[in-house]
Amino acid sequence: MGADGGHDAGTRGGTGGGTDPDDVWHARSGQRVVVRYRVAGGGLTDALGDLVGVTDVALVVRTRRRGDVRVLRSDVVAGKVVPPRASRPAPPHLALSVTDLVAVMALHWNPPDQVRLGGWWLRAADGFTNRANCVVPLGAPGVGDDEALGFVHDWFAARGLPAQLSVSGPVDGGVPDDADGPDGASPAARALALAAARGWQVVEGGSALVLVAPTAELRGGADLPAGLALDVADAPDAGWRATYRYKGEDLPERAVPLLLSAPGQAFWSVRDGARTVACARGSVAGGWAGVTAVEVDPAYRRRGLARVLLGAVARWAWSHGALSTYLQTAETNTAAQALYLSAGFVPHHRYDYVRAPQV
Repeated sequence: MGADGGHDAGTRGGTGGGTDPDDVWHARSGQRVVVRYRVAGGGLTDALGDLVGVTDVALVVRTRRRGDVRVLRSDVVAGKVVPPRASRPAPPHLALSVTDLVAVMALHWNPPDQVRLGGWWLRAADGFTNRANCVVPLGAPGVGDDEALGFVHDWFAARGLPAQLSVSGPVDGGVPDDADGPDGASPAARALALAAARGWQVVEGGSALVLVAPTAELRGGADLPAGLALDVADAPDAGWRATYRYKGEDLPERAVPLLLSAPGQAFWSVRDGARTVACARGSVAGGWAGVTAVEVDPAYRRRGLARVLLGAVARWAWSHGALSTYLQTAETNTAAQALYLSAGFVPHHRYDYVRAPQV
């Protein structure tokens, strides 16, 4: 019943110093952060913007007003990841544009093989999930139309994968589409028009809805039925992996690195004795929480286990500073949608995949 299957570690707090290349600041690289640091005279100031540089000595924060600000790590007092700048006056879970939320979600499900072509983000993960094996258009590609699609086709072909785009757009009751150019179209709308004109087709069964909610309102969840236990771990164990069946199939080994691809994620298991009967993955990135891989054994459904898992993920995400939560669910999965809407989620946008013609 879950979404088509996380990027943030320790979003609350943070200290300067240290030389470990795997420390929290490296995990935050590429995200929007606020860094509080000491200045001459003993005062404190903040740098708010994208973390574009991380070394053992300094951080570089790209701010709107001051440009690139270099902060010595020895001067850092605190810091955390924050959501992208709001694009409209609305509660936090509805304040981001479609494109901005798409960019945040991509951090939560972050494949190892990727490259940027201007504002197009090409991603591959050995074919596991459409989401991790597609182009995410966040802006213009920066080259001519034919050159852009040719590059995409060749890049995916070199990996034995079909070339495809993820294209997001508005849904009734959701957030309006956002434009970033004089043509009044969003990056996804322009990419879709470009691909459709060259015969790219919508992938059947790949359409999905993105639902969002205030994390605080999800924390209650439901009571765990008697006789069952709830566990949480930093990585999916054998029972978790056996329970999560992506599109009804066993989870392939190549999926595990993708499940661990966010800088912050956790894995919940509901157990009946030694048997895992329900599972979920939570992630934090870009100041948001994500819920993925929710699965309940058919014999244990209608006992509130999905709500138990939602509440557990929300409480963990709240402790990591994520005020808003998203999930993705197949457009045809009306049962899951009913559950999530009743839990407090609302529509944000939808998306399709369009694939290049086979030649």
